[in-house]
Amino acid sequence: MVETVSIWLSNAELTKLAGKSLAQSLYTTPLTITLSGELGAGKTTFLQGFLQGLGVTDPVTSPTYALEQRYESSVGTIAHIDLYRLHEKEAIRFLEECDNDAVLRCIEWPERSNIPGDIRIHLTEDTAKHGRALTLAFNDIPLPLEATIALWREDVELPPHIVDHCEAVATFSQVLADYLLSQGIIVRKKALNTAAKLHDLIRFVDFKETDIPDIWTTYKERYTDLGHEAACSAFLKEHGFDALADIVIAHGLTFSPPNRVTIEQKLLYYADKRVMHDKVVTVQERFDDFQERYASGITTQESKRWLEEVLEIERELFPSGPIFP
Repeated sequence: MVETVSIWLSNAELTKLAGKSLAQSLYTTPLTITLSGELGAGKTTFLQGFLQGLGVTDPVTSPTYALEQRYESSVGTIAHIDLYRLHEKEAIRFLEECDNDAVLRCIEWPERSNIPGDIRIHLTEDTAKHGRALTLAFNDIPLPLEATIALWREDVELPPHIVDHCEAVATFSQVLADYLLSQGIIVRKKALNTAAKLHDLIRFVDFKETDIPDIWTTYKERYTDLGHEAACSAFLKEHGFDALADIVIAHGLTFSPPNRVTIEQKLLYYADKRVMHDKVVTVQERFDDFQERYASGITTQESKRWLEEVLEIERELFPSGPIFP
């Protein structure tokens, strides 16, 4: 399933910021990222931000004459390729013959070849409006269909109130994503929405009741000693949705901030902590409810960490203050 995201970027600084933000939305390697657009549209500026976000400190310039430049990053070797000077046959031959050991290949002027991009980026400059439109097409991770989500919920006999909570978190996560997109920050809205709809799919493994549906007993035995976050993550991996599993597992307290690194992980964690039952509330209101309901099963230190982590994400992503629907 291809997910498309569009952003308006009013200047070079925002273009670089958008590139930097893409570095926080990677879930698998190796990847081929293609960048198309006319000369001066901002392809290299975007890549400068992207590589900076991946820890590259060397100057990044377009390899128009060298054809390829390589950089070492936090994820491994990145190949920056520019096919502008090549005709189609030359470009295809060059891509076939160059060393493909890089974990990321960033290719400018992909239209010179027939190479498909896992992430396809197109920039269109609008001089009249003094900016550029950025469109990204993500084709690197699979996502389940809405019908599949509905079937899974039915199969596990997910209680209606948990379904309502998941839907509310999904709706609110889209509000947050739209705000960040308006600020030039790339968010995979569809992946985030899907993760939100599924984040409590196996919530019942945490329930202490003994009089439960047989299907719940089956899943409790399958995911013995796993909390619902890890259980849902395991379920999604079993069905081939590894990236989605990485987003979902991060919405619980057991996942530490150094491991909560992607923008979708942070947004799901934050959105879930802003939705009480099926209503959007403040962090403090949600925290008070959390303490009241789980006072006997959570330590004061864990409660404090809960509040600190949520507020830290709020300050990082929404420095002007919390967002409401």
